[in-house]
Amino acid sequence: MGRIIAVANQKGGVGKTTTAVNLAASLAAAECDTLLVDMDPQANAVSGVGLDKEELDQTIYQALIGETPLEEVIQSSDLNHLDILPSNTDLTGAEIELVSMMAREVRLKKLLDPLREKYEYIIIDCPPSLGLLTVNALTASDSVLVPLQCEFYAMEGLTQLMTTIGLIQGALNPSLDIHGILLTMYDGRNNLSRQVQEEIRAHFGSKVFQVVIPRNVRLSEAPSHGLPALLYDAGSRGALAYLELANEVIQMKGN
Repeated sequence: MGRIIAVANQKGGVGKTTTAVNLAASLAAAECDTLLVDMDPQANAVSGVGLDKEELDQTIYQALIGETPLEEVIQSSDLNHLDILPSNTDLTGAEIELVSMMAREVRLKKLLDPLREKYEYIIIDCPPSLGLLTVNALTASDSVLVPLQCEFYAMEGLTQLMTTIGLIQGALNPSLDIHGILLTMYDGRNNLSRQVQEEIRAHFGSKVFQVVIPRNVRLSEAPSHGLPALLYDAGSRGALAYLELANEVIQMKGN
């Protein structure tokens, strides 16, 4: 059975989409059949794997509102073993339209559950908010991977997210688990980065991934070329870090 992992943090600029795209690509590189689900109306994950969001006729929006079968929306990528369920700005409307729908919080779950037979991993890139789209993603998921920037206000946003996860566990998805906290944009030369890492590891212990994602120019450049880091520069520190993350995720599934 495939595992569904939501990559979520309501704070923007923490490396959420970078993590979703590069984790999905790294799992695919390990020959795990992987689906990347873009639940963010900004559709940066779509661009990150080389698709043009302006040319998409069918997106997850049409599937969520029941207009188009899911199999007509899923697209293949240039990377073997990686497919994408794309979005575009139309998804903004879904947040409003879902409000009046029956069982609105489980629409995504009902779409994705049948795909567990086809994919080993389904990675959901959530929007940087805690609205109905993120609630759908968390309700559909087995676990949440939280990217956390190594900066002063990191813990503040994390507290709010943990509260939301607790509410989802209580009302909609009791088995939802914290897959792990991923430290991003780490600069070992910076005292603050080291201090944040120490605090997060002291507070959350084994829930923090061993690998940290460094600040890396090649990692930042890759999306503008429509490529995951491992296709843009496989030897870069950023690409290697995400390959290491994928290895940790695979090992966790085996335990």
